[in-house]
Amino acid sequence: MSKLPLVRGVLKYIKENNILFCMPGHKGGKGFMRTAMGREIYENLINSDITEVEGLDNLHNAEGIIKEAQECLSQFYGSKKSYFLVNGSTSGNLTMIFSSFNEGDKIIVERNCHKSIFNGIILRKLKPIYIKNKINEKYDAPLSIDEEHFLRVLEQNSDAKGIVVTYPNYYGVCPDLSFIIKEAKKRNMRVLVDSAHGAHFGVCEGLPKNAVELGADMVVMSSHKTLPSFTQTAYLHVGEGVDIDKVEFYLSMFLSTSPSYMFMCSMDYARFYLQEYGKEDYKRFLEIADVYRHKINKIKGFHVLGIEDINKEDIDLSRYVINLERGYSASIFSNYLRANKIQAEMNDNQNVVLIFSPFDKEEDLKRLYEVIRECPLESLKKEYYNILNYNIPQSKLAPFEVVNKNFKEINLGKSEGKICGEAIVPYPPGVPLVMMGEIIDKKNIDMIKYYLKNGTDVIGVKKINGEWKIRVIDE
Repeated sequence: MSKLPLVRGVLKYIKENNILFCMPGHKGGKGFMRTAMGREIYENLINSDITEVEGLDNLHNAEGIIKEAQECLSQFYGSKKSYFLVNGSTSGNLTMIFSSFNEGDKIIVERNCHKSIFNGIILRKLKPIYIKNKINEKYDAPLSIDEEHFLRVLEQNSDAKGIVVTYPNYYGVCPDLSFIIKEAKKRNMRVLVDSAHGAHFGVCEGLPKNAVELGADMVVMSSHKTLPSFTQTAYLHVGEGVDIDKVEFYLSMFLSTSPSYMFMCSMDYARFYLQEYGKEDYKRFLEIADVYRHKINKIKGFHVLGIEDINKEDIDLSRYVINLERGYSASIFSNYLRANKIQAEMNDNQNVVLIFSPFDKEEDLKRLYEVIRECPLESLKKEYYNILNYNIPQSKLAPFEVVNKNFKEINLGKSEGKICGEAIVPYPPGVPLVMMGEIIDKKNIDMIKYYLKNGTDVIGVKKINGEWKIRVIDE
């Protein structure tokens, strides 16, 4: 008898985790149960797994129902044109980059961009100039870009062709996108926005504005993160002044030639839900979330971030960022939640992030509050260590120039002055200390050693025969 390890593993996980404060946004199908149309989709899910037969349409040459659905999507978000992405936000990010820039172009990009952005930079052979992310010392997290550094980068790189920013980041914090777009337009730079976590933005007061409305040239949104849509689904929105033919050329390259009608139906439904019910549902849910945010904030050791906790940025209040007092571990707290059948989205050293949607019920938040209230705080004790602010190292080679070089593994302590061959990223905070093509300096080495000493996972560093090794270019 076959073991079916994947099937059995998923079923076991579902049974053991009752409340999922994480993706996807339909929350185990609840989002489809919200409406009569959603229930009909749910009941006919397997039957809707069909191909491009007569009477339907073709995503790569949409002339019928797919074209009509994408036009509804465009009208709702206010874009020039919008598209369904069946390969997730990754395909949209690659399309934005390839249709906006040519090989060799210089672009400005947020330091902690998504991996797909960085991969697109390599594939398109671009020269990235990075914007520094500020480490918020109070909450030990990279909550936004450093605006002063951003302006210096713009002044020093006026020949850059565009800017790629994340809006919002994993913590739900949004940079001042209006300011970024304004400064970019002064310099004739294109603004591309990875808004994977912002598909619900702008639907009601209390949420940040959506990036399309703010005037970005191109925006990618992961519908599955916060809306009733299946995992791997996303939207691409195109603004005025963008070459649509070029966008569609690259979309045809990065999208599957066998697009799932189940995926596309869920994306059409997610837009329909947001348009017809989103304003009312999100307004109600934000009120509930605010009540329990204040209740949790009265519990010793815990604080849910609100608009009053950040500077000029905005924050998505439909998620919780629960910050723990110094000396207590968010990682241990996340395990405690899981043991109490509550699954968080992610955690760093001091914060646990929970992603909600309107399909999370008041009793779910009440259960969260009770579990936190009953948490034995002393069981979360752990020696505190500081998340370090960083400086961006000097760049020697563009990332694409590094890919075909010869590499060698050398002792971390002997790497000063070498060219980094693989990004070195401590998690937390998830912001790269050194990127491919940058020169490793003594401060970088000291910071890496600090994180390793304190038990932080550092991507790009391996322990071989008892020594910490990193990959550098073999010169």
